[in-house]
Amino acid sequence: MILDSSISLSEYEESTSANSRFGFWLYLMSDAVLFALLFATYATMERNYAGGPSGKELFDLNLVFLETLLLLCSTLTCGLAMLAWQQNHKQRLLFWLASTFGLGLGFLGMEISEFSHLVSIGAGPDRSGFLSAFFTLVGTHGLHVSVGLIWLSVMVIQILLKGMTAPVYCRLFRFSLFWHFLDLIWVGVFSIVYLAGAL
Repeated sequence: MILDSSISLSEYEESTSANSRFGFWLYLMSDAVLFALLFATYATMERNYAGGPSGKELFDLNLVFLETLLLLCSTLTCGLAMLAWQQNHKQRLLFWLASTFGLGLGFLGMEISEFSHLVSIGAGPDRSGFLSAFFTLVGTHGLHVSVGLIWLSVMVIQILLKGMTAPVYCRLFRFSLFWHFLDLIWVGVFSIVYLAGAL
């Protein structure tokens, strides 16, 4: 069934059970706790170089800034996709979702390239406590982005097969919250890990 008018947040709330809403928010809060622990671990290990390289020697802020720009733009396109749904514009919705996927994939590709480069010069996670904490924190975020891209692919398939139905909107709304959450986490990574480490 195609929606004749845009679905509101109240209609979204009505179309989901209290348990499923609670479960999703519980997941997001547990993820926030996970990242808080990873940030705390990094903070305690950031000076443990074990005679190895520091962030100042390893981090390329120009590259990281481009990564950050890609992820911030993907959050913008995700928001535009939700607006396209509100306007009941399926083609525009799919375009913005595809843009979100492309930007997220670009971000992930750059992160994998950075990890590969660090390992190739002997700065892998086994080199020092600092690098172990760095790879764990940034890698966990990258894993979440990978899951988000799979989730987004499934959402596009559901929109194509099932149309713009209320249950599909519920899933897409949750995806958008998850994607914005990852963006917030990355702002923390950029500020605390890369910017502070390079300066």
